[in-house]
Amino acid sequence: MDWNEIMTVAMRQSAVDCSCREEDFRRNTSVVVESKFSEQASRYMTLPHICALFSYGNNIVASCRRDLMADVEAYIQGTEGIYRCFDTPGIYELNQILQKCGAQVSWMHGCYLPDPVQIFCADLSCPYETRLLHPKDFEGLYLPQWRHALCSERKELDMLGVGAYDQGRLIGLAACSADCPDMWQIGIDVLPEYRRNGVASALTNQLAREVFDCGKVPFYAAAWANIRSVKNALRSGFRPAWVALTAS
Repeated sequence: MDWNEIMTVAMRQSAVDCSCREEDFRRNTSVVVESKFSEQASRYMTLPHICALFSYGNNIVASCRRDLMADVEAYIQGTEGIYRCFDTPGIYELNQILQKCGAQVSWMHGCYLPDPVQIFCADLSCPYETRLLHPKDFEGLYLPQWRHALCSERKELDMLGVGAYDQGRLIGLAACSADCPDMWQIGIDVLPEYRRNGVASALTNQLAREVFDCGKVPFYAAAWANIRSVKNALRSGFRPAWVALTAS
């Protein structure tokens, strides 16, 4: 797959998550739609949305409750610049709208997609032994130190992992969950004493290749202020693709 094909897969999933059309993300004007439930939505989302804002950079697609649509449309049309809708003081203004239904902004992430050239050409060797792991290998690993790689609330979605071992001890773990029909999300954890020596990027990159081999598109999400995670995404061969904000 090339970058454009990967972006199409992601936009198709975002269209399901937002109850809109794929082409809505390619428009030059913003779109507001009523959020609806879908069994094909990303498993980490609760639908229908109270309010969700998605942007791939061209515009904003807002998916929200019907009674909020007019106010949310006025918000995204009135805030100067797309990025302003995802930043303070815009967030304070959006929270005032959400207060009408007892909600507030609760989740804001940047999402990253793999650049095939970077993923498969990157020279990222791990200084420790690595092993490919499957669901049966995850038993006993649902522990706090691996909480970003594995999800104890949705164990059935954890599909594949790559672990790094120092003399038989697991010191780093990248794992992916089948959060979407065609896309698997990668999470990574490295024990503190083993960080800053290339373990995270090597494991993330290796797992991304494995996900491609399974016929799925890997993706990576990071909170905007989590600089270490963002740097890891970039080093591993991922590129910024879209941003998402949701309320609860």
